[in-house]
Amino acid sequence: MKGLTAPRWFAGRARLPRGEGPWPWLVAGSVALSLLMLLALVLLLAVRGLGHFWPSPVALVSLEDGSQLAGVKVREERRFDGAGSEWLLRTANRDLEGGIWQWVAVDAIESVSHPQDLVVMSRTRWGDFIGRLVALEDASGNQQEQAAWNAFEARLAEIQALRDERDRLRGDVVLPLVRRLERGLDSEARERLAAANARIRGLQRQMIGETLILESADGQRLAQPIEQVLRAWRPNAMSLPDKLGAWSRGVWRFLSEGPRAANTGGGVWPAIFGTVLMVLLMSVLVTPFGVLAGIYLNEVAHQGRLTRVVRIAVRNLAGVPSIVYGVFGLGVFVHGIGGTLDTWFFSDQLPSPTFGTGGLLWASLTLALLTLPVVIVATEEGLARVPEHQREGALALGATRLEMLARVVLPMTVPAMLTGVILAVARAAGEVAPLMLVGVAKLAPQVPVDGDFPFLHLDRKFMHLGYHIFDVAFHGGDVQAAMPLVYATALLLVLVILVLNLTAIFLRHHLKMRHVALPRH
Repeated sequence: MKGLTAPRWFAGRARLPRGEGPWPWLVAGSVALSLLMLLALVLLLAVRGLGHFWPSPVALVSLEDGSQLAGVKVREERRFDGAGSEWLLRTANRDLEGGIWQWVAVDAIESVSHPQDLVVMSRTRWGDFIGRLVALEDASGNQQEQAAWNAFEARLAEIQALRDERDRLRGDVVLPLVRRLERGLDSEARERLAAANARIRGLQRQMIGETLILESADGQRLAQPIEQVLRAWRPNAMSLPDKLGAWSRGVWRFLSEGPRAANTGGGVWPAIFGTVLMVLLMSVLVTPFGVLAGIYLNEVAHQGRLTRVVRIAVRNLAGVPSIVYGVFGLGVFVHGIGGTLDTWFFSDQLPSPTFGTGGLLWASLTLALLTLPVVIVATEEGLARVPEHQREGALALGATRLEMLARVVLPMTVPAMLTGVILAVARAAGEVAPLMLVGVAKLAPQVPVDGDFPFLHLDRKFMHLGYHIFDVAFHGGDVQAAMPLVYATALLLVLVILVLNLTAIFLRHHLKMRHVALPRH
C-alpha cells in the first residue's frame, strides 16, 4: 500500500514536539509571583520588625515660635488639606507631656539638629525618656554634673548586675520553694524561702540611692530614680560598630527575655517556648491517631459505602472553622474531662481548678483534633501510592498481613505521613482562635517546664506567638508604638514555622532515601 504511505518530509515533521502553548509560562510565572510575594512579606517584616531595635538618631527640632522638640522621626505624611506635609515624631516623656507622639508641620520647622548629648532612656515606669542628663545626685543630695554620663553608665552596669541576680533568685529559688510549700508543710523550705527573700530585699536596697536630674528639650526638669532605668544610650554620639552592638543586644533581649509593660516591652521568650512546645506535643498526639486511622481506612476496613461516607466526613472536617474546634475543646476537654479529673484526683484543691481550666494539654489536644484530618488524608494518599505487587510479593514470601504492613508498606509510606505532619505543624503553629478558649494566656512569664516533678506541667497556661501578636496589635493602649513589636513577632513566628517545617522535611527526605530502590546494572 505505497499509496497510503506518508511522505518522508511529513513523517519527519510529525516527530517534532507539539507546542504546549502559553500554559508552562503561566505556571512558571505564577510560581515566580508567589515566591516574590513571599519574599516581599518576609522583607517587610524584617525591615519593620528588626529596624525597631536600631538606635535611630534623635532630632532636636526648633520651631518658628521659639519652642523646641526632641524626638525620633517616624514618617512624613501629606496633610489632609493638601497644604504641606507633617512629621510624626516619637517624643516619649509621657510623664511630662502626657503622650509620646507629636505631629509637626514641616512649614513650622525653623531648624533641625542632632546634638550628641541627647539621651534616650528606657524606664520601668512611664516608658522612654528623651532629653539631656544634667546631673547625678547621690543619696545625700550631692550632685555630680561633670562626667555625669560616665558615672551614670558605671552605676547602671552595677544595678543591672544586681537586677539579674534578683531575677535569678526569684526564678530559680523562690518560685520552686513556693510550689514546694503549696504541696505541704516543709520547715526547711520555709527557712530557705525566708533567706532568699531577705537576699532579694538586700539587693533591692543596693539598687536604691542615686537620682538622675533630667531635662527635656523644652526645659522641663525631672528627678528620675536610677533603679527605674533599664537602659540608656546616646544615639547621636554612637558610631556604626556601637549601633550594631546595641542592635544585636536589643534583638537578643527580645528573644531571651520575658514580656513587661502589658506585653508592649521586653521579650517574647515564653511565647517562643510555648509555641514550639505546643506544636511538638500536638505532633506527638496527632501522628499515631492519624496514621492508624489512615491505615484502617485504606488497608483494613471493607471498601464499601460506609467507608466512602467516612472518607467524605474526614475531608469535610478539614474545612471546619478552627473556632468550632476551640468550642469543642472547651466543652469536652476542659469542662468535661478536666472537670472530671479535678473531681476524682484534685478534690482537695476545688473550687480552684487544676485540669478544669485551659492549659497546655487541652490546647495541644484541640489542635491535634483540628489537624487530624490532614494526617489521615496524607496517610491514605501515601498508602494508595504503594504498588500492589509490593503487598502481593510480601504475602507470597510467607509474611503475614501484619508483617507486610509493618515491614513493607508502612516504611514506604513514611514520607507521605511526614508530609501530613508538616501540613499539620504549619496550620497549628499559626492558629489563634481555638487557643483563646483552651489555654493560651496574655502573660505567663514562667514556661511550663521547670525542675519540679513531673518537670513538664501540662495543666499550666502558656504564651503563644500568634496570640501575642493579636494581643499587642488590638488590645494595647498605643497601636502606633506596638506596631514594630507586631512586625518583629510576626517575623519570628514565620521563622519558627519555617524551622519546624524544614526539620520535618529533612527527616522525610532522609527516610525517603532509605527506601528508594537501587538501580539495576
